[in-house]
Parts: sequence; C-alpha cells; structure tokens
Amino acid sequence: MEWEQLLHIVGHEPVFETGLLLAGDVDPAGVYRQLSRWVRAGRLYQLRRGLYALAPPYQKVRPHPYVVAGALVPGSYVSLQSALSEYGLIPEMVPQVTSVSAARPGRWDTPFGTFLFHHIKPELVYGYHAWALGGQQRARIARPEKALLDLVYLTPGGDSLAYLRELRLQQLERLDLDTLQELAVRADSPKLLRAADRVALLVREEHLAYELL
Repeated sequence: MEWEQLLHIVGHEPVFETGLLLAGDVDPAGVYRQLSRWVRAGRLYQLRRGLYALAPPYQKVRPHPYVVAGALVPGSYVSLQSALSEYGLIPEMVPQVTSVSAARPGRWDTPFGTFLFHHIKPELVYGYHAWALGGQQRARIARPEKALLDLVYLTPGGDSLAYLRELRLQQLERLDLDTLQELAVRADSPKLLRAADRVALLVREEHLAYELL
C-alpha cells in the first residue's frame, strides 16, 4: 500500500481501524508492516492495536476526544465528570475523558489526551444518546441524569447528601427529575434511588434559595 492510497481511503476519517484497509486483494502482513513504518515515521498515530489516526499535517479531520474514546473501547459512552462538565452541571474542567462500559476498566494515553474507562454492569449500559460534535462527528454521551447516576454508582458513598453537596452541582434546571427517577428505577438499585431523592432535595433547596432572594 502506498501513502497516497491510504490518504484516499481514510483521509476524511477521524480514526480508522485496520479492517478498513484489508478489503479486496491485499496482503494483510504487508499492510501491517507499512502501518508500522508510517507510525515510526510520525505520519500515523497508533491509538491502540488496530486503531490509528492520521498525524498532522495529514489530518483533514481532527478527531474529537469523544470520538476517540468511543473508538478505543467499542460499546462505551462518555459519562461521569466529562459529561457533567459538558452539560455545565459541575464547575470543574476535566483533563481526562471519562467513559463507562461493560468492558474491563482501563486507561489510554494518546496524542489526543488521556482516556479513562470505568466498568459498569452490562444491564446499566443505557441512558446515553448520540451527541453531534460538528464536522459530521458524533459520539455516544450519557444524558445528564445518567452521567450523575453513573458517578454515584461508581463512588463509595456516592448517594450521601454530603457527597452530592461536595460535587457543587450547578445549573440544576438542566436535570429532568422525572428522567432521573426513571433511570434509577430501571437500575433497580436502592443506592441510585436514594441518590435521585437527594438530588431532588437539592433542587428544591435551590429553588427555595432563589425565592428568598
């Protein structure tokens, strides 16, 4: 495979897997050798085994970190602090992309940033949607209510009122309390049900504070 041929095939892809290059009458071993050479030459980034992205200046599309996250661990979705920050529900900026999936937990350090993956039970992999990122890129991200419940689920004592206050949740009007309750009920988790009730308490407290101003 020649470099120009590779650019023709993947030039508009944010990231690509080797399977995209193996269709038709090709020598797989030769493709893998050439990919390794281009990685060593700095033309390609290898993000994990079988997953690559074009390096500058050859990129026509810079991969959004959420797209990279979804490609690193298929079946995952962005959640926890990353999603809460994206929605403006917590004040902190998050330096890593945090995702959840039914796969093993892990960490990936790439030229596009650091990616943390947390394990949840397969039956809890729901409550996300496709998020438009611009430039025809899309990624799976938890809805605001599910991102909060995922964080509670993974945090010891995460359902306590003290912990929920420590999060310094803001813009609580972005949370749909009915959806929060429905997602907690679906999880069939007393911990998440307690958290949903306590978040509703925080919302009521905020509304009361505004009324007293």
